[in-house]
Amino acid sequence: MREDIINIAWHGRGGQGAITAAKIVAKTSFQTGYTGVVMVPTFGTERRGAPVMTSLKISKKKIYDLSPIENPDIAVVLDHLLLNEINIVEGLKHGAILVINTPKPSNDYSYNGIRVATADITAIAREAGLPYGMVNSGIIGAFAKASSLIGIETISDVIREEFKEIRPEENARSALLTYERTIINYGDKKM
Repeated sequence: MREDIINIAWHGRGGQGAITAAKIVAKTSFQTGYTGVVMVPTFGTERRGAPVMTSLKISKKKIYDLSPIENPDIAVVLDHLLLNEINIVEGLKHGAILVINTPKPSNDYSYNGIRVATADITAIAREAGLPYGMVNSGIIGAFAKASSLIGIETISDVIREEFKEIRPEENARSALLTYERTIINYGDKKM
C-alpha cells in the first residue's frame, strides 16, 4: 500500500451527483499538480435514491491501482441519513476526515480518531439559488475546507466549467458559501 496516495470515498444517493462531485475534485486535483488521479465508481442497479459510492485516489505520482477503496483517508457523505444505512465509518483510517452534509450540529457526530466536518449544504444550496437537493457543488466546498488539498478559488473555476449549462454561478456560490460555513471538529476543538 502506497503512503503517498490519498484515498477518498464519496457516498451519496443516485441523483445527488456524488460521482460528478468526485469527477470535479479529480479534475481540479490533476490541474493543481496531482499527476496520479484515479476514479472508480461503484454502484449496483442505479436508481434515484439508492446508495452509491465512488472511489477517488489522488497522488503526486502515477497510480496503477484501479481497485475500490477499502480504507479511506477521507469519506464524503452527501446525505447524513446514509450514516444510519451504511457503516461508512468502518474502515476509515485513524486520523481520517469525515465530511457530512447535515442539518444537525457538528457535535452530534463524534467518532474516535476521526475528524468530522459538517455543514447544512442542503440549506446553503437553496440560499445560493440551486434547486432542493442539489448538493454536489456544496459538498465540494466542504471537502476543500476540511482537506486543504485544493484551493476554493481553483475548485470554483472548475465547478463553473462543469456546470456551464446549469447555473454555473449558483453552483460556484454554493461551494464558496459551504466552504465558509463548514465546521471542523478536531477532537474537542472546533474551527
